[in-house]
Amino acid sequence: MVIDLKQCAALIKEHNEFVIISHEHPDGDTLGSAFALAEILRIMGKKRVVKCSDIIPKDFYYMTDSYIADDVTDPFIITVDVADEKLLGNMASLYGGRVDLCIDHHVSNTYYAKNTFVEDRAAACGIIYELALELGIEPNLYMRECIYTGISTDTGCFRYQNTTPQTLRIAADLMEKGIDSKKINKLMFETKTKSLLHLELLARNTLEYYFDGRCAIITLTQAMYKESGSAEHECYSITALPRQIEGVLVGAVIKEKEDGTFGISVRTEGDIDASAICSKMNGGGHKGAAGASFSCSYDEGKAQLLNVIKTALDGLNQ
Repeated sequence: MVIDLKQCAALIKEHNEFVIISHEHPDGDTLGSAFALAEILRIMGKKRVVKCSDIIPKDFYYMTDSYIADDVTDPFIITVDVADEKLLGNMASLYGGRVDLCIDHHVSNTYYAKNTFVEDRAAACGIIYELALELGIEPNLYMRECIYTGISTDTGCFRYQNTTPQTLRIAADLMEKGIDSKKINKLMFETKTKSLLHLELLARNTLEYYFDGRCAIITLTQAMYKESGSAEHECYSITALPRQIEGVLVGAVIKEKEDGTFGISVRTEGDIDASAICSKMNGGGHKGAAGASFSCSYDEGKAQLLNVIKTALDGLNQ
């Protein structure tokens, strides 16, 4: 069932124990949403636990260090920033078909939950901010930092096309109320591990251009992770590299996974819809940023992706 903000708040009031799940390969928006929601529930006197299928990057220590999980026995299950059950990772076998409420902002949401609240004009953390106010809770400093992390990372530090006047108003309100935005911005956007820098150097050597330079593709392999000493969860910043190149309208990063399958991250400019591209490969996301995966060979999957991208670029000329 599709619900609105008031109905979402009502569901939370009705229950006392919660499991909050973020998507695999967690980023700032899914984690900020999860921990901000966990803080809302703590303030309301409810029990809750945050779960994720993958390791949470150490850069998010200011959210995780002060968080203490509760023991829950009969939980109401909520996913945040999870457009498809496939994104639950290895927890899909446990929670697939059992999600009571999905809070999301992806137009590609598959409506897998019993109740779904989707606001595609906001970052997921922006929704959590509005939910707190709907529940009559004034966000404390911890919650404000979680929310700012989600909004700033999802908008590329307020540079991406999903940045709206409301995004900036929320960020301004959070800053006026005392968050350390300098700390968060430095961690999220200006700090790189030596292993990530090594991985970037390896990745740049795989750069290929297609369709008169309007498409650029980078490949990340398991061998690169091993050589650089980096982990898959570190490579989030690399997904933006191809699109940053002058003249590129579609940038893609193909990432080899440990099981031999491949993930795809697509970033686009202008009228090119990344979500539409990825939907052709059983994925989805936003207009400017989306993802998909394939289990066939690298060459076959890459050829499929290029065919889809070519169709999208050809559509600009019609």
